Amino acid sequence: MRDTYKIGHVLGEGAFGEVRLCTHRETKEKRAVKVLKKENMDKTEQMQMLNEINTLRSLDHPNIVKIYEYFEDDKRFYIVTEHIQGGELFDEIINRGKFDERNAAILMKQLLSCIGYCHSNGIVHRDLKPENVLLEASKDFGEVKVIDFGTAQPYKAGQKLSETIGTPYYIAPEVLAKKYSKECDVWSLGVMTYIVLSGIPPFNGRSDDEIMKSIKKGSFDFNNAVWKGISADAKDFITQLLTYQPEKRPTCAQALEHKWIKTQSAMKSDAAATNNALGNLVSFHAHNTMKAATLTFIGSQLISKSERDALATVFK
Repeated sequence: MRDTYKIGHVLGEGAFGEVRLCTHRETKEKRAVKVLKKENMDKTEQMQMLNEINTLRSLDHPNIVKIYEYFEDDKRFYIVTEHIQGGELFDEIINRGKFDERNAAILMKQLLSCIGYCHSNGIVHRDLKPENVLLEASKDFGEVKVIDFGTAQPYKAGQKLSETIGTPYYIAPEVLAKKYSKECDVWSLGVMTYIVLSGIPPFNGRSDDEIMKSIKKGSFDFNNAVWKGISADAKDFITQLLTYQPEKRPTCAQALEHKWIKTQSAMKSDAAATNNALGNLVSFHAHNTMKAATLTFIGSQLISKSERDALATVFK
């Protein structure tokens, strides 16, 4: 590890170890290395980490985390990734003080492209939520990165998964029923769209159990006053993604063709319509503290950040 990288100061700390800034000795690029102590991790946690590494090595998309290198010694694991400087999605929305339909549509377009790519490669994420969406240094909602593939799972057409994986608020009803496939990711994106536009979750409760019961019922509405300023197209988009029967839910590719996604990116922002939603979002955010985001990104060993950005634009 130290033969390849010069390790710098601590960027963050967590239960299993720390994240440090590091510099590649040949390319001089600044990167991040997650240093995990083996003694702090049980076998299940180590397997989940290795699963994430293997999954990310098989994927290559501008909006997906890409691991550079992986090292291991007797006491530690070292995972080298790109240094992410834009922060978490929720934090940036709150800091800006506005988040309208245009921004939401741009965001969802990136996420649908990203998750659609995963699905086409036989990977279901299973834990999509705002905490797992980070921004580049530009803090542009068109340059997001999906992180945390520790619970991602390969699947084959027609195969049903049974392990209950996910986070309250965002988990799909068929996951709770222990019979699901890639459609669960689309549901989670529908929940995320509902939350970023209104600041409140579509399925709520005083406890995780109450939230799960609400999800199992699958009933939601747009009765809160905040929805008066939101377009019918946005509500239709959410309604389609939150279709209770997974087989009737649109695929990521189909959702990308929705009128709301196609038209909103060409419109100007309307901050006046978002004030109530932001107030709700700040409150929701305060009650759901974000975990320290994993500093992971796409990249390769030999090209610069500007070259990667250019390639990402060509890819899109």
